[in-house]
Formats: sequence, structure tokens, C-alpha cells
Amino acid sequence: MGDGRFAASVRFRLEVDKLEALIQLLQQRGYETYGPTVHAQTIVYAQIASARDLPRGWTDEQTGGHYRLRRRDDEAMFGFAVGPQGPKQLLFPPEEVLWDAVREGPGFAPRAPEETVRRRALVGVRACELAALGVQDRVFLQGPYAEPGYRSRRDALFIVAVDCCEPGGTCFCASLGTGPQATSGFDVVLTEVLDDGQHFFVAAPGSHKGSAVLALLALEPADATAVATANALVQRASERMGRTLDTSHLPELLYRNTENPRWSIVADRCLGCANCTLVCPTCFCSDIEDVTDLTGTTAQRRRVWDSCFTVDFSYLHGGAIRSSACSRYRQWLTHKLASWIDQFGVSGCVGCGRCITWCPVGIDLTEELAAIRAHDVNEPIPATHPEAIHGDT
Repeated sequence: MGDGRFAASVRFRLEVDKLEALIQLLQQRGYETYGPTVHAQTIVYAQIASARDLPRGWTDEQTGGHYRLRRRDDEAMFGFAVGPQGPKQLLFPPEEVLWDAVREGPGFAPRAPEETVRRRALVGVRACELAALGVQDRVFLQGPYAEPGYRSRRDALFIVAVDCCEPGGTCFCASLGTGPQATSGFDVVLTEVLDDGQHFFVAAPGSHKGSAVLALLALEPADATAVATANALVQRASERMGRTLDTSHLPELLYRNTENPRWSIVADRCLGCANCTLVCPTCFCSDIEDVTDLTGTTAQRRRVWDSCFTVDFSYLHGGAIRSSACSRYRQWLTHKLASWIDQFGVSGCVGCGRCITWCPVGIDLTEELAAIRAHDVNEPIPATHPEAIHGDT
């Protein structure tokens, strides 16, 4: 895992055609290469064979409950924000076999897992996603019981990050200090520059592995003008966020507003579909399922993604603890931006905006938090207020 110490020391100029060389070099070193690519009218992470598979010339339009791809007027390879899923699916799979057995006589004998750890290189990871990986590392690797599957996949990962120069309409990473510039957690970082007819990348290593790979590409050092242009693009991106979030004293605000009327207002709109948790790059709720085949000769224990928005998630003997949409939304948002900090020392939100974009009814957590702050527990929303009547946001 890169720590960012290399990034400040040296930067190189990587021409567009050299990006293909970088991908091929990673493949020669035994990595399966993954990156953003256009699929089903979205930009998703998938296995790529070459730089030709990247979404060159595409960008995205994002707002609450809205995502569309459209053509750019240039050939930018990373001129978009983030799609509906991130690196989490490669490290914490939606479904994973924990235990597998076959019947032998009156009992079952365990079978060795068939899957071996695959070395993967992930190209195009954004700063908010690096921050999300850092959160997942805390969840799965810190403490007395590290998750062995996650650790093995994490250790086999090579990350080529890309600074974000095109924030989306629902992005607010700048408010949380998680972007748009990648500062740590990568092996190589790129900044794409399209300026004055030029198209190239400013590249920097973030680990010894990354430094070794860049050395094999025999790149020229980036001059001061190229570095300044790259820095200016990232700075402009931080000033063009689609959303902002006031993070001052957020945990205290949420803890003292558990009975704020705003929870009921947003619950009237919430469908309980769990889209927000499925696209979130940090959510880690899961369930355990024991399954057998129809003949009863094999048995498996599987871990599958779950969500605190489902009624059964909080089920204990006698019923669900959080039976209402109001209580489930309050649990999700309060955990994400308050009690998560108590648990892991960091916010569970990285400002990627996916939960806003992919909510079918466009619920926007930045709006909800602003509304709670505007009508704090000492100033509850009056019953005659338009928001209390219509639930407008």
C-alpha cells in the first residue's frame, strides 16, 4: 500500500501512448488489469486488456437520482467523476464462500477453496475511493481479528490512481478532505492534462512498487510548467464540487437530533431500496447464509452483502428493532457520519456522492444534514413549515 511519501519527490511526464505501455507492463508483471470502462450506459470498473478499453472521450452527468453519459468535446480518458461501483467489490465481494463441504458418510468433510488470490492492478482510482479503501482497511484489517480474505486480496493489489479534474454534480469530497487530489494509498498517481493542444499525464510514484514500474517506462521528468498546470487543474476541480457539506461538529449535531422531525420527512420519500448502501464504497454490512444443494451432498456457508435499510437486518427474537423507514434512515446517516467515527476514528463518508446519484428519489444527504442543522433540536421544524407538510428538499 502506498503512503504518498514518494509523490512529493519526483514527477514524470507520461505521454498518452505510454499509458498503454504502463498497462501492458503491469500485465507482464502478472497483474490482471482493471479500470473504468463503458458498460450498459455507465462507467464501471471491469477487466481491461488495453488503454483502448478506457472511456476515452466520455463524461457523466450526475445529480440527485440522475446519471447519464455524454460525449466530451475532447479525448480525455478520465474526464468523468465516479460510476455506480468502486474498488470495494474486488476486495469485499458481494458474495463470498467462507466454508465449503461435501458429504462423506454420516457427516461432511471440508473442501479446500478453489479460488486462488489473483494479482490485480486497478487503473483510474480516484482520491475519494482511496479514502474509502482506507476506511475498509480499518474495518477489516485493524483490531485483533483481521479478515484473511480481504488481507490477501488487498496485498495483491496494485493501484494506479488518477487525480480528479472533472468533479460530478453530486461530489463533495473537498468538504471532507478526501479529494480531489490523491495524496496517499496508491502505487502510481496520474494527473491528466489537456491544455493548449497538449494531452499527457503527470505521473508520480507512491510506493517502491510504483517507483520500480515507472522506472521501467523510462519517462522524462515533468517540467515546472507541466506540474503547475496539473496542480491548477486539480485546484479548479476542488472549487467546482457539485455539493458541499458543513462538517463542523457533525457527530454532536446528529446525536442530539435523534428525534428531529426531519427524519420523518425524509422517510416519507425513502423507498428502502438500499441503493445508497450498495453503491457506497465504505458500507460493509453483510449476512451469513448456509446453503445446500438439492441432493444434500454439498453444503456452503456464504457471506453476502446486506443493508441496514432492510427490515430483517435488525431482526432479533421477537421482531425487528428498526421497523420503520425513519429509524433505518436515521441509523444509516448517524452511523455513517457520527458513530462510525467513534468506532474507527474516521468518517464513514468520503464525499463521492454515489448515494445521491443512485437514489431513485434523489434523497441528498447534504441537504438532509443542512436541514437538520438549520432546525437543530432547540429549534424544531414548525408543524406549519412547508417542509413539514410536503417534505420538499
